Amino acid sequence: MKTRIISGLVMAPLLVILIFRGYVLYAGCIIISLMGVYEFFRGFRELEIKPSYPIAAVSVICLYAMGIFMNLGIIDAHPWESLWIFATVVACLLYLFKIEKRKLDDAMVTLTGILYVGFFCFHMGMLGMNEEFGILVWMAVITAFGTDICAYFAGVALGRHKLCPVISPKKTWEGAVGGVLGAVILSGVFGFFFMREYLIHCMIIGLLGSIVSMFGDLTASIFKRKMGIKDYGNLIPGHGGILDRFDSVLFTSPLVYYYVELVLMQC
Repeated sequence: MKTRIISGLVMAPLLVILIFRGYVLYAGCIIISLMGVYEFFRGFRELEIKPSYPIAAVSVICLYAMGIFMNLGIIDAHPWESLWIFATVVACLLYLFKIEKRKLDDAMVTLTGILYVGFFCFHMGMLGMNEEFGILVWMAVITAFGTDICAYFAGVALGRHKLCPVISPKKTWEGAVGGVLGAVILSGVFGFFFMREYLIHCMIIGLLGSIVSMFGDLTASIFKRKMGIKDYGNLIPGHGGILDRFDSVLFTSPLVYYYVELVLMQC
């Protein structure tokens, strides 16, 4: 516990990039994507699956480059995002052409890593560059970390009924409810002080984001159980690797991004 607290304090200054948002946050998302994909692929070594990191890295870099052009108004999201998906899938399938050396799993894991880590994280970078609603990038972090922290304490104090014992034995329904309530309250506090006119929307994002956050956490646990590992890495003492710390944020970022695009931008 002491190590986790110290590591958490060390990581706290990283939240400063959320204040600057824009291209500072965008650059941070690129780094997290590239490092996260590397950790994700490394986890499959014990299963003798060999995804292609070069393909993933090039695909992620192209995605973020495309995002910059979209933000500058040089290109439109459609059809360029569709073209990126098409090119990425084709590249992963071409990876199989050395049929004597590679398995179907190699290509499938390559594609999964690109979409699960790179594409999901990309939404946070794009959200941070939204001039009107960019501040809501904090909601992706608040809902993810708030759910995790509140669920932990609620689970310790009240936890009796297991949520998903096969996937994550320590998680309980009481902890999950506490996590959701905590995230909604924290989101409401954020909305009250920073976006009072969108207070209800912040609380709705807190509710939806909390649920999605738990899906993200459980998904990461499933991957690690299948890989036979405890953590994706040891970059952050007490927390594991990049993916161990940001697995939930990978899910909350797209949720907040699409809520902004489909709801708030239409108001």
